[in-house]
Amino acid sequence: MDNGKNSGFHTLRGYNRMEHSDISFAMEDYLEMICRHTLEGEIIRVNRLASLLHVTPPSASKMVMKLKESGLVSFEPYGIITLTQAGEALGGYLLYRHDILHRFFMMLNRSEDELELVEKIEHYMDRRTIENMEKLLRSKSGGGNIMNADR
Repeated sequence: MDNGKNSGFHTLRGYNRMEHSDISFAMEDYLEMICRHTLEGEIIRVNRLASLLHVTPPSASKMVMKLKESGLVSFEPYGIITLTQAGEALGGYLLYRHDILHRFFMMLNRSEDELELVEKIEHYMDRRTIENMEKLLRSKSGGGNIMNADR
């Protein structure tokens, strides 16, 4: 019997917390990796991306084509993967979100080994929560911007 107290509950799939619902969590992971290495000056091709994400080259190629169809990357088969302006903006946010979560969990657990936890939950965090985590981290560290991202 539901008396209204439980009306906000859904299954995990029922919650759509993604700000960019037109891309999947996997697409976010690929875009984040492309952006991370592009910003470091690395040229990214499908084989390199597949290696970085521990997937097969055909899987990486398929996902890059989805990112291209979404307007986030430019890519021709066997060519270099480059970010579009939209891809760079979203990728920058994904890196920002990842960094804030990583720093937050390092602060809580006093461990550098928080990557797996961050990778598991980052897709479910909304922008407001991430920004509030950044404010908390800034207040705990005595100020200073943790990461300047396009927000």
